[in-house]
Amino acid sequence: MEYVLETQSLCKRYKQFTALSELDMHVPKGSIYGFVGRNGAGKTTLIRLICGLQVPTSGVYTLWGVKNNEKGITNMRRRMGAVVETPSIYLDMTAKENLQQQCRVLGLPDEKYIGDVLSLIGLSDTGKKKARNFSLGMRQRLGIGIALIGEPDFLVLDEPINGLDPQGIIEIRELILRLNREKQITVLISSHILDELSRLATHYGIIDGGRMVKEFSAEELERACRKCTRVEVTDTRILARVLDRMQLSYQIIDDRTADIYASPTVSVLSAALQKENCELYSVKERDESLESYYVSLVGEAKKAQ
Repeated sequence: MEYVLETQSLCKRYKQFTALSELDMHVPKGSIYGFVGRNGAGKTTLIRLICGLQVPTSGVYTLWGVKNNEKGITNMRRRMGAVVETPSIYLDMTAKENLQQQCRVLGLPDEKYIGDVLSLIGLSDTGKKKARNFSLGMRQRLGIGIALIGEPDFLVLDEPINGLDPQGIIEIRELILRLNREKQITVLISSHILDELSRLATHYGIIDGGRMVKEFSAEELERACRKCTRVEVTDTRILARVLDRMQLSYQIIDDRTADIYASPTVSVLSAALQKENCELYSVKERDESLESYYVSLVGEAKKAQ
């Protein structure tokens, strides 16, 4: 698999505080990578490092295979667009003027980009309206538009839907999906709003306390979170034999607990188990979300420390 971004044992320390610790991360080309963690987990620190705003204490990261300590890293960063923390926009300028200013900063001809970007971010009809009079969602889209100047291959967004109303969230979601699907832009989104992230992401990385807890794909998340019936019995070895005869898909959790990926008739299952001298203690429907999966992973990681 080709990766746009990889980190290897990446660390960032500020005196006595460790913001990132031995972080290993892999962002596949063409993905929408959800970087998940609570506030202060280290998400923004990672973004500031890969954007060249800070330098690592130790470890390395690569952009398109070029390491951060190699000469070619500056050219690789030119293939990135980023909105870090809050959009960098001039409030006394129009949307068009903000984009023109970014073209000047990058030394690019504005006529090549302005019209297309304004249309893409849905701000073509704002005319002479100043950015200070934009809604929060419009400002966020303008910030993304500024990051798109130069046609980047990799877009990095730090908490892009923070504080937005439902309509603003929908607009940002649709924009990100369009950029990924139509423009083939790889997108890294840091967020702690998990329900919305689950509507977008193809891959995930969960970070806590500066450490990577786990990386997984949307398909792996779906398998882990699919609806099931959790049963508790006296012996899951017997349960497995019974379920095999019933041709039901299941996963054994431990000696007494299993997840059945179906909704078996409880009376039928109980009778079949009793014939094998196995008692059914409890039956509970489970439908895990990204949020509950995140909580369980972080909890397990803390216990293991």
